[in-house]
Amino acid sequence: MKLRLEEISKRFDDHLVLDAATLTLEKVHTLALIGPSGGGKSTLLRIIAGLEYLDTGAVEINDERVVYEENYLLKHRRTIGTVFQAFNLFPHLTALQNITLPLEKVHGCSPAEARETARQLLERFRLASHAHKRPAELSGGQRQRVAIARAISIKPRLLLFDEPTSALDPEMTAEVLDMIKELREEGRDFILVTHEMGFARQIADQVALLAEGRIVEAGPVAQVFDHPNFPQSRDFLAKVLKY
Repeated sequence: MKLRLEEISKRFDDHLVLDAATLTLEKVHTLALIGPSGGGKSTLLRIIAGLEYLDTGAVEINDERVVYEENYLLKHRRTIGTVFQAFNLFPHLTALQNITLPLEKVHGCSPAEARETARQLLERFRLASHAHKRPAELSGGQRQRVAIARAISIKPRLLLFDEPTSALDPEMTAEVLDMIKELREEGRDFILVTHEMGFARQIADQVALLAEGRIVEAGPVAQVFDHPNFPQSRDFLAKVLKY
């Protein structure tokens, strides 16, 4: 994947969340976005997904510029699989229906096609026995695995993960991280916002550190973690890697 973020700024009322955030990566499979809470990581991810409008700047994915007009964004969103920290499953639908609904209503699959795709994914991720359960009947790890299955069911060109384990206990976190690692080994392109530094270091080939709305450092994982160039990066990493 080729990714270019050009001076992206975003303000909510009087609060400047992103301040000319800029990043160019010529070739990346897995980008980890790390940094202090409130630094703008989730907002940046939503802008890349086309779920949030930017105020100024530009996003390009594989040399294609994202146009922030609703007709374009409707098409763009269909090519991006997004997984949120709060799962975002429909509470009144079963695990199976949470996958089949967007396939039918957004991507034009027949009910039979959608059901078969969902069945295969639930089987693959050890969720087949939970297909007819609603989200409230599932553990947090199971809910997040259903959300990931839904995201990849549309065969996206890019997967976006927004702190997918932040609401999970350690055992469930391991389940979800194993699933993400499996997707990485398949060669899928994705961007991961995470506070799991060990996992970011293990799975990503590039990392960008976002603080106070700016990307203050970016590069290969070993370089950023072991030899950060900027004081802000060194201070953040010293704190999060201390224990």
